Amino acid sequence: MVEVLKYLSVYLVSMVKFFAGPVTGATIGLTYLETVLLTIAGMMTTVVIFSVIGRAFSKWWAKRQRAKNKPMFSKKNRRIVHIWNRFGVVGVAFLTPILLTPIVGTVVAALFGASRKQIFLHMLWSAVAWSFLLNLLVFEFGDLLEKYI
Repeated sequence: MVEVLKYLSVYLVSMVKFFAGPVTGATIGLTYLETVLLTIAGMMTTVVIFSVIGRAFSKWWAKRQRAKNKPMFSKKNRRIVHIWNRFGVVGVAFLTPILLTPIVGTVVAALFGASRKQIFLHMLWSAVAWSFLLNLLVFEFGDLLEKYI
């Protein structure tokens, strides 16, 4: 049961904040490969869910923001639009694990009209690449960070 909870914690945290998956996996003692696979699975679960409900979610979020009288265009929103205009779904997918969250990246791609197939394909290669790299950094150099923190 404890082992299942370890796996579940990495999986669930990766659904929300990608970088937290490798850190959590290393902290609780999972192997490199287990953490890589759980991080990818967590992000891709979010991608599948939010690629289906992405446009509806973005409409709900915009309505909620208007009700709170929050500005529609913030500095962050302008940056995301700039990335989309310059690089499209590939750029958003590339930046999703490190700058955006899986939820925000998927909703942005869906909102700008990328097909579910495009979203899934580009988010998958991004999740795989970043998962291998970030886990490698955490597993190889995480102990160095402990010395300085």
